[in-house]
Amino acid sequence: MADLLRLRQEDRPDFAAVLHLALTTTDIHAALNPDPTGQATTRLRLRALGDADEIAATARAEYCTYLALRASAQPDQQPHPAAGRLLPTLAVLTPLIAAASAAVLLVLGYLLQLTGTEDTLPGSLVTAGWVLTLIAGCSACLAFAAMLRTAIHGGDGTEHEAGVQQARQNWQRALLDRGMLPHLRRCLREDPSLRPT
Repeated sequence: MADLLRLRQEDRPDFAAVLHLALTTTDIHAALNPDPTGQATTRLRLRALGDADEIAATARAEYCTYLALRASAQPDQQPHPAAGRLLPTLAVLTPLIAAASAAVLLVLGYLLQLTGTEDTLPGSLVTAGWVLTLIAGCSACLAFAAMLRTAIHGGDGTEHEAGVQQARQNWQRALLDRGMLPHLRRCLREDPSLRPT
């Protein structure tokens, strides 16, 4: 659990965005505005970045919730790339190719039978045509079942992703209100070097 209290590297950009938002709030901006060089803002920003773990600890509960939701979402969000492209392609092409091949073989087989050919070829073509018709029907049913399953269960991933985004926003809000703003105000109040002349 101690590891969760430290701000992770992938969350540093969110921390920097919250810091930027805090620096633009009315009271902080007004306190830093008299400094035309912007050095006070730079010092304040660097100090906040240096105290990132301490500031992030003020929103520990929200951060832990966000990390837990994000970790549970990762397996669903990282499917195997080859499977993600190959299976839908096969699901669409297999019934089409099988149906087209079946139609060609059946037409040829029955035409040869009508011409009175005594060979085994017409019967073989007709048999192969009906087998391909069966394959086309089965693959079409499987593709329909897969699409139906995706439609039924696809919403769960979207809802979970929305939950992760909501947890992220909750963490950022708690970080801003309970951590960043009090920290910046305390730095402005206590450190004379951060007070613009």
